[in-house]
Amino acid sequence: MQLTKARSAAEIILMEALDSFKKELSSPKKIFITTHVKPDADALGSSLGLANYLLKKGHSVTVVTPTDYPSFLTWMKGNETVLDFSNPNDKDLAISRLEEAEMIFCLDFSVLGRVNELGELIRNSKAYVVNIDHHQDPEDFADFRYWSTKAAATCELVYELIVELGDKDAIDKDIAECLYSGIMTDTGGFRHPNTTKNVHLVVADLIDKGADCSQISNWIYDSNSVNRLKFIGFAITHRLIVRVDLHTAYFAISKKDLKKYQSQTGDTEGLVNYALSLDGIKIAALFSEREDGIKISFRSSSDVAVNKFAASYFNGGGHKNAAGGKSDLSLKETVDLFESLIEKCQDELFPAETITVH
Repeated sequence: MQLTKARSAAEIILMEALDSFKKELSSPKKIFITTHVKPDADALGSSLGLANYLLKKGHSVTVVTPTDYPSFLTWMKGNETVLDFSNPNDKDLAISRLEEAEMIFCLDFSVLGRVNELGELIRNSKAYVVNIDHHQDPEDFADFRYWSTKAAATCELVYELIVELGDKDAIDKDIAECLYSGIMTDTGGFRHPNTTKNVHLVVADLIDKGADCSQISNWIYDSNSVNRLKFIGFAITHRLIVRVDLHTAYFAISKKDLKKYQSQTGDTEGLVNYALSLDGIKIAALFSEREDGIKISFRSSSDVAVNKFAASYFNGGGHKNAAGGKSDLSLKETVDLFESLIEKCQDELFPAETITVH
């Protein structure tokens, strides 16, 4: 199958290092793979998809996540071997594997701060560091970077890199399903503007390799606990704030709310999209009160660059229409700040021709 490249020569940094990268992989290596905190399907799917490929090539591979991740991702091949750096039972072994590593792969993040304590350990490592990612403004920490903001998902780039290495035939059902999951979720089930021709071509090949798209959708989207469904109902009924005058809607979820519904990692996944689905809403946000501060998820319509807003005011960033941020203020103070900034930045966020008057 002829693929339209998601990347361009100008976007892939350090392409001159491709030969060096191939040489590094030409003999068995001890490899350490990690991804960002609270991994989503693209983060874990790209990590385990790559890990399963590298194991086929004879490498010794360890996948370490900085934190835990949602239970609806535990079906992926290799999940049982993943080390959780935040788990005291896994931490020492994870550090040992990092110290022994000859190659370190950093997937689905562009700055080392996204992996907490692991970031400085990676920065100080003597290993050959590889960064595969599709986020903007990458930090210069890697020996080899395979990067493109035009790629819909890191899983898409992992697929292309395997093809670039001449190993397309090495992609089996398990690898294909890991990679499919990340592309499916990072395109919003193939609904977002990042669903390109290349996405469909890659996904078609992954299905041809055995990816069961129906089963993967069921695992990720249709695996709910009773508490999660009750929490979503509660949030929509009691925690949804709609500011039609600001073309904005948001949820403000307290620690008490999360405790009441015994919230688990992943239970707030997708909640912000309910706010964005409202007629006339162009920016949606989810504020979640955690032990270490307020975690913020931003979403926006295709014509609004919410990543710039997140970077400017909430120490965050991400993609144009899907970004994250954080705040050290209280939940109420954070929400009040958000509303005041949205009001202040109306002209910047919403060009006059995009405004719908209600």
